[in-house]
Amino acid sequence: MKNLSSWHLALLWLLLLPTAALQAQQRPFELGDLAKMTGLADPQFSPDGKSIALVVTTPDYAEDRFLTSLLLVNTATGEQRTLQTGRSGLTQPRWSPNGQELAFLVKTGMGKDSVPQLFVQDLRGGEPRRITNARKGVQHYAWRPDGGALAYVTADKPSNVAGPPDKGYDAFEVGNNDLFLGAAPTVSHIWLVPAGGGAATRLTSGTWSLPVTIPPGAPSSPLSWSADGKLLTFVQVPGAYSGDGNRRTVQVLNVADGTVRPLTGRPMLEGYPTFSPDGSQLSYWYPRQGNTNNINEIWVTPTAGGEGRNLTPALDRDVFRTIWMPDGKNLLLGGLDGNHTALWLQPLKGGAARKLNLGSISPNWSFWVDVAVSRTGALAFIGTDPGHPAELYYMASPTAKPRALTDFHKEVRGLQLGKAQTLTWQSDGVMNDGELTYPANYTPGKTYPLVLVIHGGPTAASTATFSAQAQLFAGRGYFVFEPNYRGSDNLGNAYKAAISQDAGAGPGRDVMAGLAQLKRGGMIDTNRIGVSGWSYGGYMTVWLLGHYPTQWKAAVAGAAVTDWLDQYNLGDSNVQRAAAIGPSPWLSEANYQNYREQSPITLAGRIRTPTLILANTADPRVPVTQSYKLFHALKDNGVVTKFIAWPVPAHNASDPVRQRERNRFWLEWMDTYLQPGKMAEAGKSGSN
Repeated sequence: MKNLSSWHLALLWLLLLPTAALQAQQRPFELGDLAKMTGLADPQFSPDGKSIALVVTTPDYAEDRFLTSLLLVNTATGEQRTLQTGRSGLTQPRWSPNGQELAFLVKTGMGKDSVPQLFVQDLRGGEPRRITNARKGVQHYAWRPDGGALAYVTADKPSNVAGPPDKGYDAFEVGNNDLFLGAAPTVSHIWLVPAGGGAATRLTSGTWSLPVTIPPGAPSSPLSWSADGKLLTFVQVPGAYSGDGNRRTVQVLNVADGTVRPLTGRPMLEGYPTFSPDGSQLSYWYPRQGNTNNINEIWVTPTAGGEGRNLTPALDRDVFRTIWMPDGKNLLLGGLDGNHTALWLQPLKGGAARKLNLGSISPNWSFWVDVAVSRTGALAFIGTDPGHPAELYYMASPTAKPRALTDFHKEVRGLQLGKAQTLTWQSDGVMNDGELTYPANYTPGKTYPLVLVIHGGPTAASTATFSAQAQLFAGRGYFVFEPNYRGSDNLGNAYKAAISQDAGAGPGRDVMAGLAQLKRGGMIDTNRIGVSGWSYGGYMTVWLLGHYPTQWKAAVAGAAVTDWLDQYNLGDSNVQRAAAIGPSPWLSEANYQNYREQSPITLAGRIRTPTLILANTADPRVPVTQSYKLFHALKDNGVVTKFIAWPVPAHNASDPVRQRERNRFWLEWMDTYLQPGKMAEAGKSGSN
């Protein structure tokens, strides 16, 4: 009777709660909730495995910046210790070999002179000490195994032979780079600085360079030391022009005498070399059959050199992370696998890789898998699933169950989120997949408008993870469909490579087949469907608008590739596009027509859908020229359109205000044409 009485009291208490309070607990995810999202990145184990260093990022909308903090998280208890807080651009925490110090990069200086410098903090107390004064900033670094010094990469000073640039001597030679290049790019080289501070020593020089990654993409290939500290391995490119980046090779530096030798003798496409724990071998990435359209495979070779052997011919997944396990007998691999990011243990002796059981959690993926391995073989990664934004997870061993060590997003999890499910469908006899997010207020039997949000890349995939953008749409009463298509890299080599010289037609059929299946399900209002995407997702959006013009009521084309000629001539990857689209358009009329046929702008005159165009004016990846072409094609044909641009020299905005504004424009455009009543209601209330 006592328990029954308690139950009645609890029920009475719930009935007495104000209705507004209950509704507040059940409200959907909104634009204002982006301020509650905490970014987590780059977990790093202490040498004793008892702590994990973690970069935590929070938005500051008042100052339009992201603030970064450096935390230590106890692997046993989850207890947190803050080492640095509210810093600008804090990245790359790395433990000293003895575990008594922690190095990291922090931006110093103001405005255009703000560049990352290397700091080291003694964990026993005191303020961090700055140990570099690199004029062009530090790109990445690595502790020497004895802890006495750190190797780092920085760009050389510009060379102006004729005179100072402020006196008019600023002419430069243009090469294979993007059209926004405003000065000759400078090569990057390796330096060595004592851990206690002091003069840095140059280790490499020449007209060649270490590569510099322009986001989005995997981070620059890290430096890796041999166990005895005598050798460094790195990736070399012919120079600083970004379009030559496919001519990348693995090199080995003898630190004592400065000699550099190639590891394999291949002329291109190698990357991400890492020494084995005992220094006797090196692993590295190389695309299957030396073709960039194919998946990354992992090779291992003796430190003395040679191509070595392919460890992963049977894996058939695009590997985007490799870490040696401490026993030196296995490599931990990471990459997309169906609707998740997977981790595998690949035996060095060969044979099948063993997939780890991560449950519903996917490690974060962004052309790189955010995972770390301790000296005892424990794992840490930043992970997520559709109902849980990213947190830090820990596995005591590769066979252990992942355990969350942080809970930064408890408030977000308590909101009324749209449920998510993975869909599969066939197109041209091939199985595809994608993610569907339900409206947060979904009621069975009703129909709802649908927005397609198509991923970019195309080397990427939509997976079963938490998507703030999908939840923003779900909160406004939309189904959100995130289809994968051939060219996505979650279903193996054949699927990824099928996009070669078929940039739009085949992928377009994949997307439309998935949409057709959704329509047959009876949950979608087939008269209210919008299509949208950023980058290659923008390309697919414009392709679908021109090739299936009657299907859509609204569209958002963000940073959209509309013309492959502009991509080839003006983008940062420029001539490398030939590997996927076809040989140079300037070699023959047939080649030229091939580029035209694969360009959505060719059929832009058929578009009749109200279209919002979003772009950054100095985007090096997808030059804004292509958005201008689309704008005029639509305007001249009387199509309702609006072109919103930001003065940002990047493919994606890196500040919180512009990121939020991009989402706001996107949402409101869809509301205008798919749910006009919602826009009218929002206008009356003054809300977003």
